[in-house]
Amino acid sequence: MEKAVPRTMEEFSTACGVSRPTLSKFFEDPGSVKKSTRRLIEAKLEETGFQPNLYARNLNRKQTRSIGIVVPAITDPFYAQLVTRLELILREEGYWPLMISPHGRPELEREGLATLQSLRVGGALIAPLGYDSDATALARFTGQTPCVFLDNGIDENVPLVGNDNRQSIRMIVDYLCRSGTPPVYINTPPVNRSSGQRSASYEAAMQANGHAPLVIEGSGPDPWDLEKVGYDRMQAMLAEGLPGQTLLCANDRLAFGVIAAAHEAGLKIGHGDGDDLRVAGHDDHPLSRYSAPSLTTMAQDYDEMARRACARLLAMISGTDDDDAQQVLVPAKLVLRASA
Repeated sequence: MEKAVPRTMEEFSTACGVSRPTLSKFFEDPGSVKKSTRRLIEAKLEETGFQPNLYARNLNRKQTRSIGIVVPAITDPFYAQLVTRLELILREEGYWPLMISPHGRPELEREGLATLQSLRVGGALIAPLGYDSDATALARFTGQTPCVFLDNGIDENVPLVGNDNRQSIRMIVDYLCRSGTPPVYINTPPVNRSSGQRSASYEAAMQANGHAPLVIEGSGPDPWDLEKVGYDRMQAMLAEGLPGQTLLCANDRLAFGVIAAAHEAGLKIGHGDGDDLRVAGHDDHPLSRYSAPSLTTMAQDYDEMARRACARLLAMISGTDDDDAQQVLVPAKLVLRASA
């Protein structure tokens, strides 16, 4: 007759003749129990195929090894790259990442926060929707759960790790002014604080270079469909007359739409003598090097942002956070390609 597989920690404790507290110590840290006991438990695990429900055990202890990750849209390659790095770091640290995307919808962001709260996550890394976020729901969640914000925050007083927009926009504006005509700035729809920070940084950089800034605001029914926003804005500018021969887009996805509309209009993009238009972006989208032409841009340091965000959050969870700086801004790197 086949032996029944243990279904609970109590049944497994009886099966291997090891006390329940010793088993808990083993599953928390195998090196914390005697070598002979560890071998006995490991042999019984292999024999029975028992899988402990560590999640339920942590819930009973009113703590979990789960970390929530919330980003506006996982289809956005910027967030996809960041989430990939966050997940790998957290797994190496012994945490289980739980990723939620509200797909640009405030009610889904609110629902996602409530879900993470009900699961009693140990902490969360949040890139909020921005101005559409439910500020009350975010405040309630952050008041009960250690959180670090990514890319943009809800105010100046929350822990944040993001790109240094002032540094990156200043660097690319300086380059464009130095290498050709001063750039006109095409902004994303005003979905969050980051869009305003970048446009303000552009205006300051243009003035520092002795040029009058010109910001063209992006708009559209879906503010997260940035390729279409850029395409539509470029078509409108072509119909009205281009305001300049150099266009700096707030991010690479906008630039892809701009390049597509310019190509359809027969314009040649690049920085050679026979080219009609220069286009630059920001973020170093994975496809930026493969667009036609390849896109000059600012490369955000995803690895450093992910590392700093995880380190800060884990320090907050463990009670060892002594960082007085609420905001950590990571510099970006200029990447020169054929478009500008």
